[in-house]
Amino acid sequence: MAHPIMFSDDDPGLARLREICLALPGVEEKVSHGRPTFRAGKIFAVFGGSEKVRPGEHRMVPCALIVTPDEVDLPALDADERFFVPAYYGSSGARALDLAAPDVDWEEVAELVDASYRRVAPRRLVAELDARR
Repeated sequence: MAHPIMFSDDDPGLARLREICLALPGVEEKVSHGRPTFRAGKIFAVFGGSEKVRPGEHRMVPCALIVTPDEVDLPALDADERFFVPAYYGSSGARALDLAAPDVDWEEVAELVDASYRRVAPRRLVAELDARR
């Protein structure tokens, strides 16, 4: 059974996220479990998710960006109230940010995406990215 689509294709946050992600070498977008995912071999960013607030209860965050930052950055992200541990992905070190918030810093989003991309992309794609800069 297919998952229902859980995003709006014309969401402005998704449009900005697509610009950032699809500008990276070798990235493809695929819908998985009803949400857009961005991959460079493996998933490095997901649009939309939820936060487990108590056992059996989730807070839906339809415009969340889920990334897997470097482990050394986790304490700073966990101390920042804008970030949360996403359900299902959090146990793997992922963190999420609501892209529908009024104070989204898109340069910060690009940095988070870049760091997550570098964790999963093949070395040749990271070298290609570095050569562009």
